[in-house]
Amino acid sequence: MTNIPPPAEELRVLDLELRSLDARRTQLLHRRAWLVGVLQAATAPAPGPVPASPPPRPVRAPEATPPNVQSVLLTLGGILLTVAAIAFTLVSWGHLGIGGRSAVLAAVTLTALGVPTLLLRRKLRSTAETVAALGLALTALDAYALHAVALPQADALGYTAAASAVLAALWTVYGLVFPELRLPLPLAAATAQLPLFLWARAADAGEHATVTALLVTAAFDVAVALRAGEAGVRVIATVSACAAGLWGALAAGYLSWSAADLTDAVRAGALLILAAAIALAAARLIAPPAQATGAAFAGGLLVAAAAGGVLREALPEAWAVPGYLACAVALLAVVRTALPRPVPRGIAGAALLIHALAALWTLPALVSALAGPVNWAGKAWSGAPSNAATAVFSAELPVHHPAMASLVLAVIAGVLLAGARFLPVAEPALSPSVARAGALGLSWAAVFLLPPALQLPYAAGVSAHVAVVAVLLAVATRAGSRPLALTSLGLAVASSVSVALLALATTSATLGTLAALTALFLAATVFAARRPETVAGAAPTAVCAAVSYAAALACVSGAALGLRTEHTGLLTLVVPALAALAAARLGRHPLTPPVEITGALAGGLAIVLTAGHPATLALALALGGVIAAGTALRTERRPVGYAAGALFLLATWVRLAAWDVGTPEAYTLPVTLPALVIGVLRRRRLPETSSWTAYGPGLAATLLPSLVAAWGDAHWLRPLLLGTAALLITLMGARYRLQAPLALGGTVLALDALHELAPYIVQVVDALPRWLPPALAGLLLLAVGATYEQRLRDARRVRDVLGRMH
Repeated sequence: MTNIPPPAEELRVLDLELRSLDARRTQLLHRRAWLVGVLQAATAPAPGPVPASPPPRPVRAPEATPPNVQSVLLTLGGILLTVAAIAFTLVSWGHLGIGGRSAVLAAVTLTALGVPTLLLRRKLRSTAETVAALGLALTALDAYALHAVALPQADALGYTAAASAVLAALWTVYGLVFPELRLPLPLAAATAQLPLFLWARAADAGEHATVTALLVTAAFDVAVALRAGEAGVRVIATVSACAAGLWGALAAGYLSWSAADLTDAVRAGALLILAAAIALAAARLIAPPAQATGAAFAGGLLVAAAAGGVLREALPEAWAVPGYLACAVALLAVVRTALPRPVPRGIAGAALLIHALAALWTLPALVSALAGPVNWAGKAWSGAPSNAATAVFSAELPVHHPAMASLVLAVIAGVLLAGARFLPVAEPALSPSVARAGALGLSWAAVFLLPPALQLPYAAGVSAHVAVVAVLLAVATRAGSRPLALTSLGLAVASSVSVALLALATTSATLGTLAALTALFLAATVFAARRPETVAGAAPTAVCAAVSYAAALACVSGAALGLRTEHTGLLTLVVPALAALAAARLGRHPLTPPVEITGALAGGLAIVLTAGHPATLALALALGGVIAAGTALRTERRPVGYAAGALFLLATWVRLAAWDVGTPEAYTLPVTLPALVIGVLRRRRLPETSSWTAYGPGLAATLLPSLVAAWGDAHWLRPLLLGTAALLITLMGARYRLQAPLALGGTVLALDALHELAPYIVQVVDALPRWLPPALAGLLLLAVGATYEQRLRDARRVRDVLGRMH
């Protein structure tokens, strides 16, 4: 298919081709002249060297093309003529009589409008465009002159409306008579936007009539945009249709929203229906799919706004949002029709937007129902409220019509579930599994709002929420798709936290709810683990929640029995003990890590609860060490033995602190003795193990703190015992050729001896003359310098001896 460009574009292309041909012709002429010179030199009697070919002269491109120059000149000429005409009309008008004025303007206008005929015959289109523009401007000046002279008492707005209508009609006829001119028809289309709106304002017809004028103008623009053949007219009509239609639709929407009674709502609804009809007609006739979908989307919104506004005035206030939602649901029926695909797609998009806004309206009620029970954490067991609404809803977050919010959520859930199955415009992203998961979430929200919305008794509300958790866990354990299982499991966890907080109002409700939640999550864990295709994360999440609620139940049980906080912590240790037994029973099952981790966290909670009583804290740490030691008996959990040792050591230290024991050796020896035993066993199994690795930590744990204590001790018993122990360790290191005992023992022995001799050294120094210490230091330096090489050999020998030790 051959695309013929517009005449102006074709003329521009031809001008470019002609300029290229001129440049090429100039180059060829230069080449010809050079060739003629070469031939003449070859026929001359005295041959000379062949002259070199001169480089072609660069052709300088013109800075302005002829069409551009012509356009600039014509535009400037037309502007100057128009300015002159305006100046004549406004300034020099009074120098002529009425007849002269009329004659001058009529003659100039007719001349300006008639000259383009001759110019077009001579193919001077650009000049004709300029002169025609002058003529059109003169017609507008004629209208102004007519009002100023003949009709000075006429209303300005009314006269402008009539004049704009006449001018639009005249310019349209003129453009149709001379189709070669591009300006008259777009100018007529732009002027046609004024008559109806200005007439409505001039007649003071009211808001509804003004909006009607805007919408009728938009309908006219749509018709012009769809039927016009010229691109400029289509652009102006399309932009005007969008502007007038949007302005009219917003004004009609405001009138519908601010309607004081049913009559006003019906009148505003009629305007919205008119705007919707324009948009839907445009969507039906527009060819590009994207634009058709956008027009249908706007039409669907306007229809729903019209019907919803009428229902809002006809029904009670609580039914306002459900009324709009009902209109959106009715719109979805259009997608089953045989209309072109963009139309139902746009209408369905508008309906879904209304569904989303309705769901957003329910958000305050849902958030209050879910997070409102948090307030009971600060007033636990203060007494049951009168009903579920009082227990859930708070004054901080105002909630309006929770029952209607529940209804709205249920309707949206049904639409979502049915839409993925029946609607042909459903996108691939809305797969059945995703739709079912979304419908489940909306249904949960609707059911979760029912107890407080219906103001059920407090006990019934708590029981209903526990039942919701049970249903969600059943869905999670039996779901066949991952989105549905994960959605139901997440909702079950959120609901369980909310109902656990809600149950804090009374002791019996708290104990019963926590016990029920523990049992439900344990059952969900069992059922999920037994399934052949377990959804990833379902069973681990359920078992973590079960252990967590079991720990909470233990804490609450202790408080209910009147136990002190530290004794409640001891009771809570039952949970990590049971978790350790369950993990041992599971073995290498995938559920073992979450059970152990959650049990360890429960054990940490128990220890924290006992922190206020040192004796009970020591017992709790020891029991925790027993649980950890039992876990370390399993081959795959041997590293837990380090945690068991740390817990036992902490238990010992806490017990010593409770007994007011201040001797550091009482704290360090329980570390040193097991560490040395472990070091001996390790060197027996791995003889190549270094003595620093085997014995260094154990020896340092006691020797270093004891050395620090000995330096600050004024008595003789601790330094004596420390020196004796360091001597024995040094001798053992020398006997068995071990670096760590020899170095640590010798260092501690030397420092301990220095501590004991320090008073005497101080006395001797005080008794010596002032000059003697510097003299002794100088002699020592001379002796060391004289025997430097021997000292180096001795140091290397000591290093080698130590290096041969382990």
